[in-house]
Amino acid sequence: MIRHSAFVALLVMLPLLLIVHVSASEPDIRTLARGNTEFALDLYGQLSAQPGNLFVSPYSISSALAMTYAGARGNTATQMADVLNFGPSDENLHASFAMITRMFEDGAKAGAHELRLANALWAQKGFGLLDEFTGLNKEYYGAGLEHVDFANHTEEARKAINTWAEQSTNEMIKELFNPGILSPSTKLALTNAIYFKGNWESEFDKDKTEARDFWVTPDSSVSVQMMRRRTEYNYNETETLKVLELPYADKSLSMIVLLPKDRDGLAELESSLEPKSLGRWLGLVRERMIIAELPRFKIHTEFQLDEVLVAMGMLDAFYPGLADFSGMTGDRELFIGAVVHEASLEVNEKGAEAAAGTAVEMKKRYPVFRVDRPFLFIIRDNESGSILFMGRVVDPTR
Repeated sequence: MIRHSAFVALLVMLPLLLIVHVSASEPDIRTLARGNTEFALDLYGQLSAQPGNLFVSPYSISSALAMTYAGARGNTATQMADVLNFGPSDENLHASFAMITRMFEDGAKAGAHELRLANALWAQKGFGLLDEFTGLNKEYYGAGLEHVDFANHTEEARKAINTWAEQSTNEMIKELFNPGILSPSTKLALTNAIYFKGNWESEFDKDKTEARDFWVTPDSSVSVQMMRRRTEYNYNETETLKVLELPYADKSLSMIVLLPKDRDGLAELESSLEPKSLGRWLGLVRERMIIAELPRFKIHTEFQLDEVLVAMGMLDAFYPGLADFSGMTGDRELFIGAVVHEASLEVNEKGAEAAAGTAVEMKKRYPVFRVDRPFLFIIRDNESGSILFMGRVVDPTR
């Protein structure tokens, strides 16, 4: 596995692994696809400050948070919609997610690639969720309702969710919830899993793969197994950038590689990555005979996205007392405790295999007894009621 930060240069567009082609007759799907792309680039902009290789599935994260958004109300819903770029109205949002998922599934049925998506709700036994909320998630996301015991058997619940994620991703995502994230106060977890496996339209010949230099900085390199293929690809070149589209077998999905011309050009490329520039670069690709050289690689990443989503503007959802998920239970006792994401990718001569999982943990808000002002206290014998000591604290520092 290559571990050097410059390798991100070849992965900058892998979060947009799914290139969705929609017609003008499907405005809701097109609006959702555009919003998902904007969210993907916004999210990448937040995560790109971290060193090293980077791989995420924005569609998995959007899906899990859309399921959560179905129960959001008031300012919480407004903030979530703004961050996720869901648009001014959610009237057809969930139906659009369902339609786009069917498009993915229909494409996979042709047999050229595998693409599977799964969703589920995991609720504390005896915890009441509104039928409207569970019904919407079942109808549009295929999310069945599973009952577990977070309160008394937290570890068993964690293992059950992780086993579901592992089975849904061909064993690529094994530890969606790490130990310590779930707790007895967890009342609900919303999960998404996505799995993709596809062969290149033009596979690389293993006999032509050989050791080559990969420049992790302008002055230092590492040896990688570089694949090589000469064929016609969609290609574009600007003064600072090269763009290559590597299609999978039926051309319905592609990997887009954005390669800065300068060895130290990644930071500048990332700073200019936005929907308009991406659309311009991709709009100018033309089919040309290209010698494509791409390293074999594997990437596995894990993120807890709480601080990232708060920084993007999704503030209220994570704070007890501010969060409004009354669409889930009828009251405002729930808030998001954690948003976790795990993603894995392998690229070789034959094609690519990728998987990701996202989980949103909901906790119940309990009364907060914060002693932050002058107070009285009593130490007493509980059986007799006798007061042994009593006093007051006006300034705990004195």
